[in-house]
Amino acid sequence: MLLNIKVKTPHQGLHSITEKIATEISKLAPSDGLCTLFIQHTSASLLIQENYDDSARRDLENWLNRLVPENDSIYTHTLEGPDDMPAHIKTMLTATQISIPFASGRLLLGTWQGIYLWEHRYSEANRNIIMHLSID
Repeated sequence: MLLNIKVKTPHQGLHSITEKIATEISKLAPSDGLCTLFIQHTSASLLIQENYDDSARRDLENWLNRLVPENDSIYTHTLEGPDDMPAHIKTMLTATQISIPFASGRLLLGTWQGIYLWEHRYSEANRNIIMHLSID
């Protein structure tokens, strides 16, 4: 089963999509299976990360921004602004696809795990995530 999930990101950073994904699974797949998520963009990514303490999210955002700075003189792909090439590099370093098992229509995430869309551009963006459910 395939579903297109639309997410509007207001700005750069980690945005929780756990509830949105969990709601769709509970409606569509009341059994057991595997949920695969794929983001159709080259300047945003998907991540499973801690969802309890916001400081972990901020630390991850700050660390990746320090690792991949803007305005580096080696970038030649600058047509779309100073955050574009760093966004592509950040996507390359993270993930565009993740899989999460579910049972009885509930995600089998760990206690402190959440699913995040990591927006790497500064501007508001409309993102498409393909959700594929493999049902036992």
